[in-house]
Amino acid sequence: MSSNSIQADYILDCKGLACPMPIVKTKRAMNELNPGQVMEVQATDKGSLADFQSWAQNTGHQYVGTLQKGDVIHHYLRKSNSAQVKAELMLPSTISHEELQTKLSGKQNILLLDVREPAEFELRHIPGSKSIPLGELENRLNELNLDEEIAVICQAGGRSERACQLLAAKGANNVKSVLLGISEWTGETKGSQSI
Repeated sequence: MSSNSIQADYILDCKGLACPMPIVKTKRAMNELNPGQVMEVQATDKGSLADFQSWAQNTGHQYVGTLQKGDVIHHYLRKSNSAQVKAELMLPSTISHEELQTKLSGKQNILLLDVREPAEFELRHIPGSKSIPLGELENRLNELNLDEEIAVICQAGGRSERACQLLAAKGANNVKSVLLGISEWTGETKGSQSI
């Protein structure tokens, strides 16, 4: 995709913001566009590619493509008409940090799935968690037992919610998004930035 081939009607600056803020700001800005108009979202969060692809698929807006120029990732989204826009599915099933800590310390049969990017995982993760980035999840479902309880964690909750939606659509019966993600986790962690 050539940068000259896409003409954006609106440019949204999300540089320096981490998940879920680029999606939050995009949702608000998308309401101001007319159907058919294209928004360019400029981001630096490496996980934003999977975030925007998933968000577009879940809302009915069109994901046009992504270009990277240096450290800035340019995402292009086209607003759909009202007949094409879907209400975002919100899963009612969540798990708090306290509940997760109890299950992990009690050695209960629960899979903790971390859907952040590999670099984020290496910096700080919960011991025993399985790393599958959101953008790879659909192609790596064979690595999971969808019949067991799965707690999904990301940085702040946005990606884990989208991962839960995908897993539920693929037949997972007991999947929960970890509220507030790892950003607020006070339990044990591993990685180069663990405290």
